Amino acid sequence: MGDDRGGQRGLAQPGKAMTEVPPGGAQIPDQTSAAEDGRWLTPGVVGVGAASFFSDSGHEITTAVLPSFLTSTLHASAGVLGVIEGVSDALTGVMKLVGGPLADDPAARRRLAAGGYLGTAVATGAIGLAATVWQAGALRAVAWLSRGLRSPARDSLLASLVPRSAYGRAFGVERAGDNLGAVAGPLLAAGLVAWLGIRPAMLLAVVPGLFAAAAIVVAAREARRTADGTRRRRRLDLAGLRGAGLGRALLPIVPFELGNVATTLLILRATQLLAAGGGRSVQAAASLAILVYAGHNVVAARASVLGGRWVDRAGPRVVFGMAAALYVAAYAGFAAGWRSPGLLLAAFAVAGAGIGLAETAESALVARLLPDRLRGSGFGVLGGVQSGGDLLASAVVGILYAVVSPAVGFGYAAAWMALSVTASAATQRPAVAAGR
Repeated sequence: MGDDRGGQRGLAQPGKAMTEVPPGGAQIPDQTSAAEDGRWLTPGVVGVGAASFFSDSGHEITTAVLPSFLTSTLHASAGVLGVIEGVSDALTGVMKLVGGPLADDPAARRRLAAGGYLGTAVATGAIGLAATVWQAGALRAVAWLSRGLRSPARDSLLASLVPRSAYGRAFGVERAGDNLGAVAGPLLAAGLVAWLGIRPAMLLAVVPGLFAAAAIVVAAREARRTADGTRRRRRLDLAGLRGAGLGRALLPIVPFELGNVATTLLILRATQLLAAGGGRSVQAAASLAILVYAGHNVVAARASVLGGRWVDRAGPRVVFGMAAALYVAAYAGFAAGWRSPGLLLAAFAVAGAGIGLAETAESALVARLLPDRLRGSGFGVLGGVQSGGDLLASAVVGILYAVVSPAVGFGYAAAWMALSVTASAATQRPAVAAGR
C-alpha cells in the first residue's frame, strides 16, 4: 500500500507531538498529543464507536424492513426498490466528496458529525410515516445524504482524538461498532415487525439513531477541548493531497473497491445454493442465508478490532494486502458453488474478515498519511472512491451473474481483488522509508 508518511517526520517540541510535514510545508501541531501516556481508548473514541453502532442499528432496521414496506404496504415493484437504493447510495458517495473539504475545519467537522447523525436518525425513522413511494424514496435519500456528509467529519474527528500510534485501534473500534450494528439492526427489525408491525418498526428506528447523535456529541466535546482554534479554508486541496502521497496510496484501493460487491449479491448466491443443495424451500434458504450473513458481520467486527492492533504494529498497507487476499479466497468459494451451509459460512466469514481488515486499514492509512488540515478532504476522496467503486462492482457483477453465470461474476470480482494484492505489494516501501 502507499507510503504512510505525509512527508518528512517533524521534530516534536517538548510536550507536544508533531504530525508529518507535507513537502514544502511547515510543521503543523498534531491535535492527537493528548495521549502522551499511551491512553487512546478515551470517552471520545468510545463515543465514536457507540455512534457507529447505534446509527447502523437504526438504519439497518429500516433497510431490513424497507423491501416489505415498499412492496406490500406501498405496492411498489422490486425495480422501484432498486432505483431508490441505487440513487441513495450514489448520493452518499457524492456527499462524502462534498463533506470532505468542509471537515478540514475542526469546528465545522464537529457540527457536521453531530448534524449528520441527527439527520440520518430523523429521516430514517420518518420513512415509517411515508404514504407514497416518492415520499419514502425522498426520505431514504435525505438519510443517505446525511450519512455521506457526516462520514469524513466523523473520521477526521476520530483521528484528532488519538495519537498516531493508535490510529489502527481507534478506527478498529469504530468499524467494529458499525459491523455489530449490522448484526443488531436486522435482529431488532425481525422482533419489532413480529411484535408491532412494519410501520411501527420503521418509526422506532429513530431511537437508536438519536442515541448515536448523543454519542457523537461526547466525542465532539472532547475534540473541542484539544483543538487549537485554528480556522481553515473549506476547499478540496487536490495539490496538497497529491503532494502528501494520497494518489499513490489509492493505487491498491481502487481495484479493491472495483471488486467489492454488495453483500446482497452474496446473500442471493447463498440463498440459491442452499435452496438447490438441501431440498429447502426458498423461504427457508433465505432465512438461513440471512443468519449466515449475520455471522459475516460478527467476524467483520472482530477482524476490525484485531486488524486495528495489527495496523498499529505493522502498518496499514500490510493489513490491507491481507484483506484483498482474503477476498480472493472468499469469492473463489462463491464462484465454486458450494452448497454446504458450513462451507458457505466459511466463505462469508472469510469475506467478513476481509472487509473488517480493509476498512480499518484504509481509514488508518489516510489518518497516518495526511496532516490534520487535509484529513477531511482525504477521507472524502476515500469515501468517493469506495462508493463509486462499489457501485460499479455491484452493477457489473450483477449483470454477469444474471446474463452469464454467478461463477463468472464472482470470478470477475476476484480478479480485481488479485490485482489489489499485486498493487499492494508493488507500492510497499521498506519500513525505514515509511517512518515506522
